[in-house]
Amino acid sequence: MTRQDGNGFVKCDFGHLHWGVNGAAGLLLSDPARGVLLQRRAWWVHHGRTWALPGGAVEAGESAREAATREAHEEADIPPARVRPLAASLVDHGNWRYTTILAAPIGRLSARVKSAESAELRWVHAGEVADFRLHRDFAVAWPGLREQVDRRLVLVVDGANVVGSRPDGWWRDRRGAAERLRDELATLAATGFADPALPGGGDWSWWPKIVLVVEGKARGVAAVPGVEVVDAEADGDSRIVAVARSARSARAGGPDDHVVVVTADRELRSRVEALGASTLGPGTLLGHLDRV
Repeated sequence: MTRQDGNGFVKCDFGHLHWGVNGAAGLLLSDPARGVLLQRRAWWVHHGRTWALPGGAVEAGESAREAATREAHEEADIPPARVRPLAASLVDHGNWRYTTILAAPIGRLSARVKSAESAELRWVHAGEVADFRLHRDFAVAWPGLREQVDRRLVLVVDGANVVGSRPDGWWRDRRGAAERLRDELATLAATGFADPALPGGGDWSWWPKIVLVVEGKARGVAAVPGVEVVDAEADGDSRIVAVARSARSARAGGPDDHVVVVTADRELRSRVEALGASTLGPGTLLGHLDRV
């Protein structure tokens, strides 16, 4: 990959001029105590003197997440390893795309101007962002982004139901089947995924917090990075409901997380939907797992 091979202007299919021949990406880093990190662009850059996010052109071979975190490091001295991605919002203009990576800091971070492209960096509470002189495209995107700031996707997986939806001989080794599912879910947690049934629809992708609920002979499966494992001592459905209820109420004082329960059980779906959670079918989840 050649450095900076993504630099250059593109006229999108809507007739607007944008930076980044491979598209562009920005990092919306949010700290509940301080707000979101905004960057005032230098006077000489495109849309100079406006406020937006650290970001820039995507280089060939980069993902939007890699581009956003690299640019944030180059412009604001934010180490990529200290950023936990939560969601991504895609704006598609045909031959040009912009991806906003919504993320939380790991520990307390300090930002500093590190590039001549930045005139100033400032933590701004979400309710005050619209009062700033914003970059044209960021101003349009901000209302939708604000709705998701600080919100996570919590994916609660009915292990028995999902394992039983794939006829791969799981009945011969229920614990082993649960462990295989756990490992696949860990990969999904690391790569993220998009689905029209998830919050935001198909233009949003999420890096979920995953809770796998197991029962019967599958109990005792160990957790791995990215996947919490919960044993159901008796009634698996009631344990899933309890996990969903806890996830819905865990963010007192902050925005509600999105809780999605993966199951095909109609009664269980009704019970968790009554709590404000949404549901996803096992087939949909397995389709995503097969692609990661």
